[in-house]
Amino acid sequence: MNEESKQQSKTKLGFIGVGVMGGPMAANLLRAGFELSVFDQARSQCEKLVPLGASIADSPRQVASASDVVITMLPDTPIVEQALFAENGVVEGLKPDAMVIDMSTISPLGTVEFGKRLAALGCEMLDAPVSGGPAGAIGGTLGIMVGGSREVFDRCMPIFQAMGKTITYTGPLGNGQKTKLVNQLVGATNLLGAVEGLRLARRAGLDVPTTLKAVGSGVANSWMLANLIPMILKEDFAPGFSIRLQHKDLKLLNEWTDSLGGDFPAAEMVFSLFSKAMEMGLQGQGNQGLINIWKP
Repeated sequence: MNEESKQQSKTKLGFIGVGVMGGPMAANLLRAGFELSVFDQARSQCEKLVPLGASIADSPRQVASASDVVITMLPDTPIVEQALFAENGVVEGLKPDAMVIDMSTISPLGTVEFGKRLAALGCEMLDAPVSGGPAGAIGGTLGIMVGGSREVFDRCMPIFQAMGKTITYTGPLGNGQKTKLVNQLVGATNLLGAVEGLRLARRAGLDVPTTLKAVGSGVANSWMLANLIPMILKEDFAPGFSIRLQHKDLKLLNEWTDSLGGDFPAAEMVFSLFSKAMEMGLQGQGNQGLINIWKP
């Protein structure tokens, strides 16, 4: 074990929520030399990490009792609140001067409230939502957007470097979530443009591969066009990032923009379309399943 790994192994981490995203993120922390305690409602998810050196906790409280830094990667704001503050939650086991890093995508307003409640207990909090999907989580190449104290951010940099490639300090607590919601707005709008472009090409009788090659070679290219449209052409709607989670994020986006006075028409439009996809029962499909709103 090199000197850096020895130092990292002294920092005891806890990870709550080791599913599709959290599981590979936790695995990368273990590979980087961190000691890790894990908890998930699905114990089988935790068991996958035991061969890499993880210990399994029976509750968020037990995770906190064993950890200097507790990381949460959970589906939504209420579940994060429950993990932190409910009976047998993180706050019941926090060590003095412990830190909480929430890497979920949740409400910016909720994040600030949680931070105040933790600060009253002497605990620092960072919000650090991620972008890059399961592939980024597995490869350790996530984009991580971090809000909170700059000094705490700097101290936690080795943790972030084990999971991500582009790590950006965005300012005070809550700014990480706000930055992630800007990301979701731009991404969902790009997806809608790519889907509608494909539909237009088909209706016009254009050769689709030729059209996509031409469009993708210029300024209209995007990650969505390059990665999700080929999946649509193969009728592959398996979720990397599901319509359900995108809808949740766009709901958060619209709640936030409403608090800023509204007038964000693209945010309203993509939320409306993802709401329709949910109503049609498409929630389990990947984002690319948005095109099935218009399926004959």
